[in-house]
Amino acid sequence: MCAFVADGAGSACCGGDGAEVAMSTAAQFMRERIRHAGFAPDEAVLLECMTEVRRQISHVAEAANLTPRDYACTFLGVVSAASRTALIQVGDGGIVVDFGEGLSLPIVPMSGEYANMTYFVTDEDAMARVQTKELPGVLHNLAVFTDGIQRLAINMATYTPHPPFFTRFFQVLSQSSLEDEDKLQDALLVFLSSEAVDAKTDDDRTLVLASLVGA
Repeated sequence: MCAFVADGAGSACCGGDGAEVAMSTAAQFMRERIRHAGFAPDEAVLLECMTEVRRQISHVAEAANLTPRDYACTFLGVVSAASRTALIQVGDGGIVVDFGEGLSLPIVPMSGEYANMTYFVTDEDAMARVQTKELPGVLHNLAVFTDGIQRLAINMATYTPHPPFFTRFFQVLSQSSLEDEDKLQDALLVFLSSEAVDAKTDDDRTLVLASLVGA
């Protein structure tokens, strides 16, 4: 299972394009890697993926006579299989996991030196700032989200997940089938654009959810 999220920097003229390049590159990279015999999720493969994302963004920027900073975006990813899960994150947003013992936030969202500042996959020192984790066990539930969801999903004082936000999502997902995917997607879009959510955040919102059926 692979899940990736990117959020273009509002201060970058092509931040949204950078996020698109990051996602398409990560998807293609993981498709190719998963085909290899003996593939297992680990920090090394996610760092290789991030390196490829940076390379592709640089190529796109060069072709447009722009700089990688013009395509700045955050980058979060999870790859899980069998009894091991690997995580990677540069920037804000969050990755919440549940291995059957409750929700946790293994990586603290990255804030910059000043308020409303963060770090991006395109930063020159991104490879030094990136955070990775390898976690054992069978992954039961997963949420990956951009900073527009942070204050709804995380207690920002303690950097711990807010269980009431996730409980209903995971209950529904764990009882669903592939035939329900379109209906679930529509329901999620309605929720993310609701007045209740609008009242708590005016930022872009991306939320990826996954549950192991029967866990």
